[in-house]
Amino acid sequence: MRKNTGIIAVTLLALLSGQTFAASNTIQVKGSDTLINVVQRLAEVYMQKTPGASIAVTGGGSGTGIAALVNKKCDIANSSRGIKSSEVDQANAKGIDPKRVVVAIDALSIVVNRQNPVDRLKVDQIGAIYRGEITNWSQVGGSNSPIALYGRQSNSGTYDFMKENVMKGEYVSTLKSMNGNAQIVEAIKQDVSGIGYVGVGYAKDVSADIKILEVALTDTIGYYSPINALDVKSGKYPITRPLNQYIAGTPGGQIKDFIEFELSKEGQDIIEQDGFFAIPEEYQRYNDQVLGRSSLRDRGAIAASVNDPLKSD
Repeated sequence: MRKNTGIIAVTLLALLSGQTFAASNTIQVKGSDTLINVVQRLAEVYMQKTPGASIAVTGGGSGTGIAALVNKKCDIANSSRGIKSSEVDQANAKGIDPKRVVVAIDALSIVVNRQNPVDRLKVDQIGAIYRGEITNWSQVGGSNSPIALYGRQSNSGTYDFMKENVMKGEYVSTLKSMNGNAQIVEAIKQDVSGIGYVGVGYAKDVSADIKILEVALTDTIGYYSPINALDVKSGKYPITRPLNQYIAGTPGGQIKDFIEFELSKEGQDIIEQDGFFAIPEEYQRYNDQVLGRSSLRDRGAIAASVNDPLKSD
């Protein structure tokens, strides 16, 4: 079971001499709880390979990370949702042109207690549960018991993603708001009637006390699992999303070097080892343009589905 440590600021110099760099020499990465563990690991490996590099990774939620970028308090904002037009306006007012880089693919996972007899749900059933329209497990083929809802706090990108793409409405007031993915998992382990949503990187490592549900868009399309790579990469699993990093304009120096490492084969292998999925070709082409490296390889035109980096997902 992974633990969300919340902050890492380990440098190679610190490992060798017990000293740390000045804050001004440290790349500050802040935001998404979904991304924090994997970006911490990427930072650790990068610093081990790059003498003198210093990267601090903290959480707080996607909204917190983007606000920090807008207010020039971080260099990279981790975000599990797209930046909002209001956030772009705030950034532009301060002379910041936010650019998006896609670093991983997440299959948002719906989890219940292992003792729950329900094995699968449709997307519209999940939405109705979180809107408070379905309140008892017996309404979706389970036992006669009230449903206990667990989710993220409103500063979370996952909270927004669920609301906009799955629920298409407002959360019911009985939602239990948790600080992060790990807290949701721990709550579901203790609550036989609970349901929650977590990034797939957290779902894959859950204990025997947790069940990951198969999900269908409709009955006719069929049910698919977020931990099956073929289901996700083929587009059959219906609740997927890009995981993003936002930067203030086209990056340079060590910020660009670290992002290039994240997008390299080694970095993408680390992302898959951590339970998420490597980015497909269309996002690689998009990232090439953002990073000013289109000429390095002929990837063709950028796919229309990812052509707008500032679109609110």
